[in-house]
Order: sequence, then structure tokens, then C-alpha cells
Amino acid sequence: MTRVSFRRLMRLCLASNSQRRMVMLSDRFETVVQEGLDGVDETPPIGTVDHQVLTICRRKADAVHVGQDGVVVVVADTMIADPDDMSVSLGKPLDMAHAASMLVRLQGRRHQVWTATGVHAMGTWTFWCEAATVSFPEFPTDVLDELLQSGSWKGKAGGYDLHGAMGEHARLVDGEACVVLGLARGALESLEVLNAAL
Repeated sequence: MTRVSFRRLMRLCLASNSQRRMVMLSDRFETVVQEGLDGVDETPPIGTVDHQVLTICRRKADAVHVGQDGVVVVVADTMIADPDDMSVSLGKPLDMAHAASMLVRLQGRRHQVWTATGVHAMGTWTFWCEAATVSFPEFPTDVLDELLQSGSWKGKAGGYDLHGAMGEHARLVDGEACVVLGLARGALESLEVLNAAL
């Protein structure tokens, strides 16, 4: 009689409304569900942007009800640091005018993108906080209009999506693209190790 072995699948829950994060995880892992978090205080605390983003990520972790055994939970937050002041963060724009002011602020310069990611596995939370550097050119008026009309700024820190309309204009200078897109590389590597161990 032939013995058949069945590989267990890691069950992953993304506690975030971000479709970009969902795509990144779904591309890597077979069983991913998404459950957004509501009511989390995302007001940045006083301090540098890395401290701000990690604090908000921890607040999201505190808001998660970890109930199912064996389910690995992921939370994350991403912020853009003002090019002139590391204590000022650029979060998600409130509207198109707000997005325009962010893009004008960032154009023709380099800026840092900070992403904090928390992973709950085997009864404990582990957090990563990583940065990447992105460069923007000066935007002609017609390009800026196209970026705004595309709507890709909606729900995105700094008012842009590296894999959206901004992709052909922005340049990743240092760090990992996944950090700009919303997940820390260390967290993804840890999830890959967990998945391989099953």
C-alpha cells in the first residue's frame, strides 16, 4: 500500500485593508485571508518616523483578536519621512489636493519610506521596522495631473503607489521594493521560513 503524505499549509491572516499587501502575500503563500482593522488610533506619536510607524504597527497588533490556533497574523504600517525633517511623517492623503501637496513636496528629491510589520506566530508577536530610499524627478504639470487623476494615490502613504502610476517615474535608490509597497523584508523572510517548516 502506498503511503501518501499531505503537506500542511500555513494559514495566514492579513489584518489590513491594503490590497497591495494582500497581493504580495498571496503571490508567496497559498492560504491567505484578509480582515481589515477598524478603529485603530493612527495618530503619529512624537518622535522620528521610524518610531512613529513602529508604534502604530504595535497598536494594530494590540487591536487584533488572535483566536484561531495555527493562524499566523500579519499587521503593518507604512509612512513617508519628510525630506527635510525626520520627525515629520507623510501618511495617507485625505483627498486629491492633499495628495498633490505631498507629491509637490517630494518631487525632485529623495525621501525615506518606513514600513513596520508585525507577525504573530506560535503565541508571540515579532516586529520589523525597515527603510528604503526613493527618488522622484521634477513633475511636469501634465504628469502631475495624470498621477492625480489615476487615483493611485488613494490609501497610499505619501500619495503614491510604486507599482501603480508612479512606477515609471520613481526610482528605488536603496532598500527593498517590498518596504515601499508595505511589508518589511525581514517579515516576509520569516514567513517563508515558517511556511517551509510545515
